[in-house]
Amino acid sequence: MAALSRRAQRQGEGAVRALLLAVYLLFALFPIYWIVKISFTPDRKLFKEAARLWPSSLTLDHFRTLFSGTPFLTYFKNSLVVSGSTAVLVVFLAALAGYALSRFRFAGANLARGFLLATQIFPLVLLITPLYRIFATLGLINTLPGLILIYVVFNLPFAVFLMQGFFDNVPAELEEAALIDGCTRFAAFRRVVLPMTLPGIVATLGFAFTGAWSELLFGLMFINSDTNKTVAVGLLNFVGKFGVDWGQITAAAVISLLPVFLFFGIIQRYLISGLTVGAVKG
Repeated sequence: MAALSRRAQRQGEGAVRALLLAVYLLFALFPIYWIVKISFTPDRKLFKEAARLWPSSLTLDHFRTLFSGTPFLTYFKNSLVVSGSTAVLVVFLAALAGYALSRFRFAGANLARGFLLATQIFPLVLLITPLYRIFATLGLINTLPGLILIYVVFNLPFAVFLMQGFFDNVPAELEEAALIDGCTRFAAFRRVVLPMTLPGIVATLGFAFTGAWSELLFGLMFINSDTNKTVAVGLLNFVGKFGVDWGQITAAAVISLLPVFLFFGIIQRYLISGLTVGAVKG
């Protein structure tokens, strides 16, 4: 009887967890579903069938107009360039800095950590004016390299701490063995440490990519021409003075979600294990 009672209790707990997971998934995915639904709804039925879970008829007109009548493809290409470049640069710099903070003891290490932490304290809005003046002096306003630079700078501190956590979990004895076998410090880092921290590298890559892809504030303030706008900024073009083009803005949102879904679909195996390893030390 006791065994049956425990089994029933476990089944009940499993059912409760499944129900909570289903509620969470519904809460998280329903807005995405609604965006997809509106993007396929004809203009004449957008408000007439607003409460329907799926429109009575479907159309691809919003997507056709999006690609043929707007500069959305330019926004999309700019976002890929900016986000991809930001992710690669952040991972490269964070790997080097995180490894140095993890493995070496040097004067100013704690100061460097404190400085990186301090950069996360100030609200970004306070930095807009001084950064704009600096970038204007350097000729980086309304340029993709300027946008990449500012995204790298603001994503790097957290990425450094993230990578340091992953490096801390790699036993130093493995590197020492590689050094004894004749490897240089950099060769040991490249051949021993980096392969063991691949999940962490992928997790950091995902963090930097999504952070740059969805960022709006700096893109809105530092980019002022359609040729250099990213997707996040370009979506504002569909918000008019007297109304919103819901069909096109939702179609653009659906397309802009695809790279993120594809990216995380590819790296999810590494991402889950990377976040788990990086969260536990020892």
